[in-house]
Amino acid sequence: MNTETDSSPGLRLMELVDLLTRHAQPMALPEVVALTGWPKPTVHRMLAQLEQGGWLVREPDGRRYAMATRLLRMAEAALSNSAQQGVRHAVLRQLVAEVGESCNLTALSGAEVVYLDRVESAFPLRLELRPGMRVPAHCSASGKLFLAWMGARQRRTVLDGLVLTRYTANTLTLRESLEAELEAIRRDGHAVDAEEFVEGLVCVAVPVFAPGQRTVRCALALQAPAARMALAQARLQLPRLEAAAQALARTLG
Repeated sequence: MNTETDSSPGLRLMELVDLLTRHAQPMALPEVVALTGWPKPTVHRMLAQLEQGGWLVREPDGRRYAMATRLLRMAEAALSNSAQQGVRHAVLRQLVAEVGESCNLTALSGAEVVYLDRVESAFPLRLELRPGMRVPAHCSASGKLFLAWMGARQRRTVLDGLVLTRYTANTLTLRESLEAELEAIRRDGHAVDAEEFVEGLVCVAVPVFAPGQRTVRCALALQAPAARMALAQARLQLPRLEAAAQALARTLG
């Protein structure tokens, strides 16, 4: 950013919020100053204003600023509202028509996955999850995908505060086991839910990257009853999921 700008103080704050959300990781004052090129006292004052307003929160080290729940909820609402209309929803509908099972678009909110959009299959046997609903990160394909693509420091912070609640016999409740799976997800490029959250339900998820970056903005997932589509069969749909994820990435701008 330029050190000189005609932006009003309110627009300056929005520009700062935009920068922090695009970098998707906690940042210290010197890092923000270096990225904006703005005077240190100005940046310090703006960060303090955003923290006081509940938009940012300090990390435990007291130095770095992270997105607070208020800012995360606003981002979720913006994504959800746009996802309900237009191109993104059309991509989901087309994907469901191709694979024959329910598909969804999700984002990470703290240690939970929030549904931004979802298209159900035509079958009567299905689990209906509406936009806005949340599921745990450690036992959902999308959640594990987000965890796997975090930076090491951010992932460690999230895992330190994560309660690995058991939902089924397949839920990963040992941190060592979860971390080993996260490494495999990063290597393989996709994640699965092998009946870990709901017994009898399987899921495969792929990342939706920010354009021109390797930052995961959303996750795209296929979800199906294991009785109708075994996990091995769901994995065969990965090429279709990845193609749809690329189409969705182009809509993020």
